Amino acid sequence: MNIRPAVLCGLLLVSGTLASCGSRSDPAAEGKPFYLTMGLSLTGELPPKNNMVEQAIEEYTQTALQIQWIPYSAYEEKVRLMIAAGELPKLIKLGYSPTMMSTLKSDQFWEIGPYLPEFKELQAVDRRYYDNISVDGRVYGIPLFRDLGRAAIQYRKDWFDRLGLELPVTLEDWYRAIRALTLEDPDGNGRQDTYGLVLEKRYNQDIGSILTRISVSQGGPAKWKVENGRFTPEFMTEPFFETMRLFRRLYQENLINRDFAITDTIETTKMYESGRAGLMLSGGNAQTWQDMLVKSSPGAVVDVAPLTGPQGRRLPGEPGNAGFLAIPKDAVKTEDEVKQILGFLNRLMEPALQALLINGLENRHWSRKDGYAEMLDRTLHHKEVKPYRDMLPHLTEAEADWKRNLQPDLYRKNQRIGRENEAYIVPNPALTLDSGTYVERGKELELLITDAQTKFIMGKLDEAGWQTELNKWRQAGGDRMIREYEEAYAKKQ
Repeated sequence: MNIRPAVLCGLLLVSGTLASCGSRSDPAAEGKPFYLTMGLSLTGELPPKNNMVEQAIEEYTQTALQIQWIPYSAYEEKVRLMIAAGELPKLIKLGYSPTMMSTLKSDQFWEIGPYLPEFKELQAVDRRYYDNISVDGRVYGIPLFRDLGRAAIQYRKDWFDRLGLELPVTLEDWYRAIRALTLEDPDGNGRQDTYGLVLEKRYNQDIGSILTRISVSQGGPAKWKVENGRFTPEFMTEPFFETMRLFRRLYQENLINRDFAITDTIETTKMYESGRAGLMLSGGNAQTWQDMLVKSSPGAVVDVAPLTGPQGRRLPGEPGNAGFLAIPKDAVKTEDEVKQILGFLNRLMEPALQALLINGLENRHWSRKDGYAEMLDRTLHHKEVKPYRDMLPHLTEAEADWKRNLQPDLYRKNQRIGRENEAYIVPNPALTLDSGTYVERGKELELLITDAQTKFIMGKLDEAGWQTELNKWRQAGGDRMIREYEEAYAKKQ
């Protein structure tokens, strides 16, 4: 592979810690580049082939990358098929799910925990990030680091101001805000063509569950409640049930999209970016919404605020990752190759690569002006830098530092809220507890109860029917899982 000195030198100078290109050892002297295949998920536009960001990563790490970008909506199913067929790349992004925990326990991926002390940057990371993806105390991957508390309210400030709305605190506040944003013509075009809130089919799943986020703000638990050693799932608590009743009411009054149960993330994203919805509970970046929105609505103003309920600021704790990068044994046969891959990931954590993943390349994505850095082209940055930033490991501390003078006020406000949130998170007490039932039947049990939630919201179940579904969940393994969590919790205590 040809080393492009200008690109590489520009990358090294980004960090401000390297005086010249000659200040780091030349990886080319170590031999041919390491060929590395990767499988990563993609939520936006496919990055251009052979783009300069990827070239710079290859040059700095002395690798030849072949990345398979898989749409987020199809990612989990695609990975399952690849595992079943034994056709995984050398490095694959996995999620922390019951199915995946079972796969990890079956010895199909390399345990990388014992090797971490050999890699300075990987070893220096806060141990909690690794603990939160551990399985039976073993670590099988490098996390895609995220803040431990990311949920925030992102909203159309111009619409709220136009209608005289306040940010929601109580469930009734949420109803009034969503109703007004749907029925009272917030965009002033004389048509009823907006929604306060738009849901997609994964609205109640994983850490991004809007039901969990609102329920926690109202005093509910984060996935599981533990009291005197006894465990109760969130959906058996009063705050969660009242949150479901709110969404049932919204659905009955046509205040949320009627097809939410089959709506893909791509479709809801388009609705927000085209100016058709005004409120979201997100762990993402409000600036991204603003940047996309002004293309269709030049006067639009997005703002962000902490998630607050009757008891004050309160939100569910998150595991601190958006998945993790793991090494399959079918694709990587030797310990030496495992260490080569960990070496690549270790280099990604070095200052120059962290700066690249966050900022992009100087004079292409950003430039220096009056002693500060400024973004040159946010659309280009979103297209060429964001996919790598989202799917390769970087620390939020590094992001806060490198983007201090590079990003707009809205982005910095969103980041500040994310960092402050850690003081207000409600942790999931079962996050790292072991349950054989969860591993064996967790996905089935989750599907049973999330389907029941959707049916209740859509009016296909009444309260008696909801109780029947809860009993089915308990009999199908839910009660056994509760006991296993209680036993594991007692041992841990």
